[in-house]
Amino acid sequence: MYWKVKRVLDFVFGVTLFLLLVPLMVATGILVLFLDGRPILFRQVRPGKGERPFAMIKFRTMSSPATAADGDESGRVTGLGAILRKTSIDELPSLWNVVKGDMSFVGPRPLLMEYLEVYSRYHSARHSVRPGLTGLAQVAGRNLLSWNQRLDLDVSYIHQQSLLLDLKIVFHTMVLVPSFRGVDQANGATMERLRDGYDSR
Repeated sequence: MYWKVKRVLDFVFGVTLFLLLVPLMVATGILVLFLDGRPILFRQVRPGKGERPFAMIKFRTMSSPATAADGDESGRVTGLGAILRKTSIDELPSLWNVVKGDMSFVGPRPLLMEYLEVYSRYHSARHSVRPGLTGLAQVAGRNLLSWNQRLDLDVSYIHQQSLLLDLKIVFHTMVLVPSFRGVDQANGATMERLRDGYDSR
């Protein structure tokens, strides 16, 4: 019953918010076009429920040079992109992923496909549910957390998920987004890449 209710709520609120925020998304798209050029949207294949790939959509916030070897992409973030990331406006197109059923409002964040080969067996359980726009790890610290902490919280959410917990996470997300907390690591870098041996247990 929980999953059916959650999916209905995701669809109803996803459609409602998408329609309400169309003016903001159009304005943002125009800004990206004029300040950073094309493409306006960033599409990347991410693993969803059951590790099934889907194309996640966001506003583009980075320039095109290749990713740094250590995974730190802070140097690629544009001036406008930094604002969009801090305000989470770059995530608004992902509401379409929620409407389609690729994602949910609450769940583990969808990460890179290449990480599927790196996760421990314990952390692979994060793909037993739909990924979310926000989640337990996001309200607990986001990129200020280590990979172990983030992935542990993802699995913890799966073990205790309920509509009440989802509502609490949504509420805390609404409080935290304006604070800009956890967008980058303490040193200003974006989150380092997940590598073999990250889980020392």
